[in-house]
Amino acid sequence: MNSGSAAISFRRDSGEGEGDMNTDLNLQIIGKLLLAALLGGLVGLERELKHKPAGLRTNMFICIGSALFTLLSDEIGQRFGGDHLRIASQLIPGIGFLGAGAIIREGGMVVGLTTAATIFVMASVGMAVGGGLYLTGVFVTLLILAVLTLIGWAEQRFEDKE
Repeated sequence: MNSGSAAISFRRDSGEGEGDMNTDLNLQIIGKLLLAALLGGLVGLERELKHKPAGLRTNMFICIGSALFTLLSDEIGQRFGGDHLRIASQLIPGIGFLGAGAIIREGGMVVGLTTAATIFVMASVGMAVGGGLYLTGVFVTLLILAVLTLIGWAEQRFEDKE
């Protein structure tokens, strides 16, 4: 890798064809991060349209960051040895802390639980995409959207009847 390159380059082995391998790996990384951004954006847009605190940018950042930390965890583990799950495993308490900040008590009501849960589950989508489980990430995103939309609609109907 020449020093003037702005691209991220992970070297897995040396030898002929290394430049092609690095280009392919960089494209995979970029593809994973773009997919994470898209999936986070889909859920974030739903949250934004409902005027929830964690909207488009927040969900995109959570999904992208989780994908990147998962990628870095794997790469650092391969390059330097050690437990490659160590970084990724720290996402869970970090995201839990972020989600806890979304939960607010207003009078006798607790609000923000769905926002906190959405933050938590979007981090898992980012981890799935970062780990190469694309179909899982897409399916879970669609499942999240279905729950937020359909269950939210059903809850609203029950509240209206009361």
